[in-house]
Amino acid sequence: VQLQASGGGLVQAGGSLRLSCAASGGTFSMRTVGWFRQAPGKEREFVAAIRWYDRHTHYNDFVGGRFTISRDNAKNTVSLQMNSVGPEDTAVYYCAATAPNRRMVGTAHRSQAPYDVWGQGTLVTVSS
Repeated sequence: VQLQASGGGLVQAGGSLRLSCAASGGTFSMRTVGWFRQAPGKEREFVAAIRWYDRHTHYNDFVGGRFTISRDNAKNTVSLQMNSVGPEDTAVYYCAATAPNRRMVGTAHRSQAPYDVWGQGTLVTVSS
């Protein structure tokens, strides 16, 4: 499977943006999908994830209720709705998927290791 992230762009602080991750050559339906981001000069960090088997969602604390991850298995897409963005959200956002049928325990979804397929990233720039 290949992943294609899209939806990034320039947005003013306080605005909203919707990122999409589309799968081709395979399906999302039995993969946990996560969003990570990497700001300039910083390490890549976990943003959000949605499990395939129960659709349970996980968020990094900095999200603070501003972002929502969702999946549409029929369309083979996973989206990240970003509201009330701030300059600190400026980063390249990557979507990633685990191998099929993989179940993770604890906080494993926050690590990059379980994700073996990555999209190319989409740049989000938030102006103040």
